[in-house]
Amino acid sequence: MAEPKPAPIKPLVSVALLEQLDIRVGTVRAVEDVAGSSKLVRLRVDFGDHERRILAGIKRERSDPREIEGRQALFVVNLEPRRMAGEVSEGMLLDIGYADGIVPVLAVPERPVPAGVRAG
Repeated sequence: MAEPKPAPIKPLVSVALLEQLDIRVGTVRAVEDVAGSSKLVRLRVDFGDHERRILAGIKRERSDPREIEGRQALFVVNLEPRRMAGEVSEGMLLDIGYADGIVPVLAVPERPVPAGVRAG
């Protein structure tokens, strides 16, 4: 299998624009099925001082999406809530590879850190 070619770099953005994103480490407490969806699962994610429900399209990417329970990953937490499959998602899981057509992996801290710690 050939290595994927890197995608072109997107247009430049200002540091101020990047600083508007609130990316935090969350601990996935539970992965639950979203009824009627062939790709979405509901993640219950601990951010230290609160928990959120975040919908993620990982059902087809993994033989068992529950394998990420207990794992830490990076999440965007200041997106406007978004309704998907009749439910509201309160953030976005960051993964690596999906946009480039490879099986995605989680964007994770190199060692455990407190839930809710900010990236950047």
